[in-house]
Amino acid sequence: MSFTEEYKQKLTTAEEAVKVVKSGDWVDFGWCAGTPNALDKALAARYEELEDVKLRGGVLLRALDIFGVPDVAKHFTWNSWHMSGAERRMINSGCAFYAPIRYSELPRYYRENVVPNDVAMFQVAPMDEHGYFNFGPEASHMMAVCEKSKVIIVEVNKNLPRCLGGFEEAIHISKVDMIVECDAPMGILPAGGAASEVDEAVARLIVDEIPNGACLQLGIGGMPNAVGSLIASSELKDLGVHTEMYVDGFVDMAKAGKITGRSKNIDRGRQTYAFAAGTQKLYDYLNNNPECMSAPVNYTNDARVISQIDNFMSINNAVNLDLFGQVNSESAGTKHISGAGGQLDFVLGAYLSKGGKSFICCSSSFTDKEGNLQSRILPTLETGSIVTDTRANIHYLVTEYGKANLKGLSSWQKAEAIISVAHPQFREELIASADKMKIWRKSNKR
Repeated sequence: MSFTEEYKQKLTTAEEAVKVVKSGDWVDFGWCAGTPNALDKALAARYEELEDVKLRGGVLLRALDIFGVPDVAKHFTWNSWHMSGAERRMINSGCAFYAPIRYSELPRYYRENVVPNDVAMFQVAPMDEHGYFNFGPEASHMMAVCEKSKVIIVEVNKNLPRCLGGFEEAIHISKVDMIVECDAPMGILPAGGAASEVDEAVARLIVDEIPNGACLQLGIGGMPNAVGSLIASSELKDLGVHTEMYVDGFVDMAKAGKITGRSKNIDRGRQTYAFAAGTQKLYDYLNNNPECMSAPVNYTNDARVISQIDNFMSINNAVNLDLFGQVNSESAGTKHISGAGGQLDFVLGAYLSKGGKSFICCSSSFTDKEGNLQSRILPTLETGSIVTDTRANIHYLVTEYGKANLKGLSSWQKAEAIISVAHPQFREELIASADKMKIWRKSNKR
């Protein structure tokens, strides 16, 4: 049988395909840009027939149709590997929960049946002449999902870019049970507004630390994007990319001629990533681009792989941190924001790299809803806050007031260094708190 004939045999409607889902099932919805559209809508339409269907996914780029059904928590529970705004808004409904992970480990969770799965349904690019459906910009953990799911339903979308890779970036039609077609627009992650003065100040401090030939990892958010924009207009050259998430900033740098990858110790000349989300500019750039390498996250985020790349520069955001050097990038107290993702993976891996550095960046302060200035540097983290990076892990801390290398410092040295980049309005208060906690020396510079 030809692949075309097999395709026709397995082609069905979304309404027919979702009939395979039963009450109590675990259903994987893919990840980010791969989240299904027609299948989501069809599954939501069956809500009265279903109870306790547990779904997994993450980084949603739109609100799901299943979120809109009556008494949603009775019928569907969403379990997110990394939350976006659409997912956070459903927490109070009792139907959305975060699943804590170290992102590099995610494929293993599936393969060792820690997270059993009944049905997988996700978007793919159109089948090629060899019978393969490309996962698009979400190789991440998708092959592991497919290996352990009892039923695999692909939603073919011609708008999904075909993202070339090294391995585990596509599934063969012989492994697929049902095929649904849907030409929905790509999910867009806005690039955000112009960088603020604080973003630009932090970016300048970081870019000063980056040598020619360095390899970059950028997290999501305004400050990493500001770093990308500044690099695009800088004199830096021959940079490489090895990252968890591919963002618009990399496209800007590549088009400005800053990225060649010729200095990379591995995957020379290629921009390696686990998943991508951004504007249409990003998806257009990734499509059939042999310079870009889509790969599973247990490769991209493995500290042992990262450590092989000289001058690795990891740049990530934080919500806040304390005077002990504990970094919270996931919550505001007990209020969940996003997730651990691969931040710790890259903090550890970058430090193992020859010449490598990791930067945790944040504004020194923010203005709350009442208009009051609040410090992001705290004496201790607020009750319920999540420690994403422990006090022994953080390398460079950067705010608009400076950068501090926190490695190898005693508790009083670390407190002094952290306070030195805090907002000036809060420094005396932080010193008093450090003194009370016995991590301050009166002989320190003030």
